[in-house]
Amino acid sequence: MRDEDVRASCFARLAILCAQFGEDVPYRGGLDAGFPFRGARVPYLSPQKGIFRAAVQRGPAALSIQTSANSPYSDVETPDGFLYDYRAGAIDQPDNRALRGAYELQVPIVYFVGTRPGWYRPNFPFYVVADDPAQRRVLVAPGAMRGALDEPEPVLAEDPLERRYAVREVRVRIHQARFRGRVVPAYRGQCAICRLKEQRLLDAAHIVGDVEERGEPVVSNGLALCSIHHRAFDHDLVGIAPDHKVHVSERLLRDDDGPMLDLIKGFHEQRIEVPRRAAWKPDPQRLEVRFERFRERSAA
Repeated sequence: MRDEDVRASCFARLAILCAQFGEDVPYRGGLDAGFPFRGARVPYLSPQKGIFRAAVQRGPAALSIQTSANSPYSDVETPDGFLYDYRAGAIDQPDNRALRGAYELQVPIVYFVGTRPGWYRPNFPFYVVADDPAQRRVLVAPGAMRGALDEPEPVLAEDPLERRYAVREVRVRIHQARFRGRVVPAYRGQCAICRLKEQRLLDAAHIVGDVEERGEPVVSNGLALCSIHHRAFDHDLVGIAPDHKVHVSERLLRDDDGPMLDLIKGFHEQRIEVPRRAAWKPDPQRLEVRFERFRERSAA
């Protein structure tokens, strides 16, 4: 029962941190403070290793696992979850026993994914749903918090289709977070169009969509945009030419709908801010492809 309380306290505090910082939480000034439990401060994870079991726990199962932004391990994605490697060394060393204990007891854990240096995305509750000692790895998959709003409980979906949908949702969010973690710092933490610097309102926009040819998640295929300019760019209401000049669609330029629209129209024919490093600057060929689509739709 004690370990259930530890996990409940961990999840509750993580929910507060995510409300404070957004889906990505910094280690310093966020996770490093730990969470309160019976008068003590308990760490969420260990910065030095991937598998973590807290000292206050009585049971053998891990509290969390993590993959840093520069992890030597590769978490392989599958339709049913994420393959997570044992720690190097003996199969029965303490960290591996804690990881396997989470499988044997089927207790919820936190899966921390580093999205950029010093920042993590806490995914919880997660479960270890399979253990493969021969390959020295486990399979982890997302659960859900269900029940009363004031006291939700972690559960693992039993329906395979529901579980696969949850895995896909987590995978997409992790990819987007890691892409944002590279693009936004490259643009010095500001919107390329309006220079807004509020981190919680900045997105990483794909120039060429990730499902299209040449839509790789590389910085040169990204733009740091505030939420309103990202949405306008995605809907081809704003285009960016290969010379980095902003173009607003003719329909919006003709429209007169108050000060919010003026925030978009006011940047017509101005140039965007671009990263200083040459390799990070927006790829002109990708910009040309995307700008051609903007011109076609703007003229329609």
